[in-house]
Amino acid sequence: MLDLSIRLLVLVVAAGVEAMLAYPDALFRAIGHPVSWIGSLIAALDHTLNRPGWPDARRRAAGVGCVVLLLIVAVAAGITIETFAHATAPLGLAVVVVAVAMLIASGNLDRHVGAVAGALEADGLAGGRREVAKIVGRDPATLDEAAVCRAAIESLAENASDGVTAPAFWFVVGGLPGMIAYKAINTADSMIGHKTERHRAFGWAAARLDDLVNLPASRLTGLMLVAAASVVPGASVRGAWLAMRRDAQKHTSPNAGWPEAAMAGALGLKLAGPRVYAGARVDAAWMGGGRSEATAQDVVRALRLYRVAFVGTAVVLAAVALMIVT
Repeated sequence: MLDLSIRLLVLVVAAGVEAMLAYPDALFRAIGHPVSWIGSLIAALDHTLNRPGWPDARRRAAGVGCVVLLLIVAVAAGITIETFAHATAPLGLAVVVVAVAMLIASGNLDRHVGAVAGALEADGLAGGRREVAKIVGRDPATLDEAAVCRAAIESLAENASDGVTAPAFWFVVGGLPGMIAYKAINTADSMIGHKTERHRAFGWAAARLDDLVNLPASRLTGLMLVAAASVVPGASVRGAWLAMRRDAQKHTSPNAGWPEAAMAGALGLKLAGPRVYAGARVDAAWMGGGRSEATAQDVVRALRLYRVAFVGTAVVLAAVALMIVT
C-alpha cells in the first residue's frame, strides 16, 4: 500500500482534478466509467446467482457469495494498479491519481445540483423538474418548486457523503483496494439492495454492508458541514449542530440523516419529509426545524456550504501530508 502521506497528497490532487474536469462525456461514451464496469459485473452475477425459484435462505447465501466475489475482484484491481504504480514510480503515481479522480464525484455532483438552480431561474418549474429528475428517484411531476429545491439539496447532502467523503475515506484507510471495494459495495446496494421481491433476500448482504461502510463517512460529512457553516455567511453552525444531533437518527437510512440534517440546520430549512416514490407516498421525518419553502437561492447556498466543507478538508489533508513528509 502507498504511504499515508502519499495517499493524502494523491487524494488532494485527484479531488482537484475531478472538481475542475469532472468525467468527460466523450470518455464516458468511449469506454464507460469504472462504476458502470462494476455495474455490469453486478448485473451478470445477479442474473447468474439470483434464482427466483430458490428459497429465501438460499438466495441470501447467494447474495453473500455475490458480494464476496465483487470484493475479490475490486481488491485485486486495486492491488494491481498500486503494484504498477510502485514499479513505475514516480510516473506510476499519475495512474493512481487518475483512478482516484474517476472514483470521486465531487465535481459532477456540484454541476448536477447547480444545474437545478440554473434551470429553475432560466426555465421555471419545468426546467427544475427536468434537471432534478437526473439526480433523484422521486417522481418530478409531484414536485412543486420548493420540493424541487429540497430534493436537490437533499441529493447534494447525501451524495456528498457516499459519493465524495466515503470513497476518499476508504482510500485513506485502505488505498485503492479499499476505495474500489467501497465503490463495489455502494454500487451493489444501489442495484440489488432493494426490498423488492427479486432482491429482498439476494440483496440483503449488499444493503447491510453498504450501511456499515458508510457509517464513518456520513458522520464525518455532517461534521464537515457543521464546520463549514462557521465560515459561510448566512449559515448557522449552531443550527447545523443541533439539527444533526436531534434529527439525524429519525431518517429511514442509518446514514443519510447526518449530512441532510446538518445541511438543513445550517441553511435554516426543513429537508426530507413526506414525498412520493414510484407512485407511493412515503411519510419520512423532517430533518431540521426551519422553513420548508426552499428556493433556487437556497440551492446556491447549499452548494457554497458544500464547496467550503470539501475545500477546507482538502487543505487540512494537504497540511497533514506535508507535516508527515517533513
